[in-house]
Amino acid sequence: MASMKHFQLWLATTPIGVWLSKAVAARFDPWIYKKTGGRLTTSGPVVVPQLVLTTRGRKSGEQRDAQLAYTEVDGAVYVVASNFGGEHHPAWSYNLQANPEAVMHLGDQATPVYAARLSDDAKEVVWERLCLNIPNYAKYRAKTERNIQVYRLDPRSDASAA
Repeated sequence: MASMKHFQLWLATTPIGVWLSKAVAARFDPWIYKKTGGRLTTSGPVVVPQLVLTTRGRKSGEQRDAQLAYTEVDGAVYVVASNFGGEHHPAWSYNLQANPEAVMHLGDQATPVYAARLSDDAKEVVWERLCLNIPNYAKYRAKTERNIQVYRLDPRSDASAA
């Protein structure tokens, strides 16, 4: 599994890997992940910690699923809006800016969450831990002039979104 993780992380830094992730995996992975209780994606067994984040589209109002790598730091779940180091933030982060209430599908559990965008200072406190889990974040940060956003997903007390 360790070699598969290294391969997947390497592939995500290549142009073909980014294309595959955006054109294929982004469309199918959330569905596959949710149907298999978090065990599978288009590339096979999950080897990088992943979740599906369901947000409300800021323009459409429709539910939108995004398959994301995540890192747990001191019991809190963090997701990084790296967009592979692209020029723009990923769509799901714009959705969270418009409405920070979302649903986190982690394995076979769905949890209503509030997404808190970290300040630059707070991001620096956890950045090293995020990069230990997903080394590509450092490469993506070096690749773009954009300030890559990090969100902490905090469980909500209401269950209206589940």
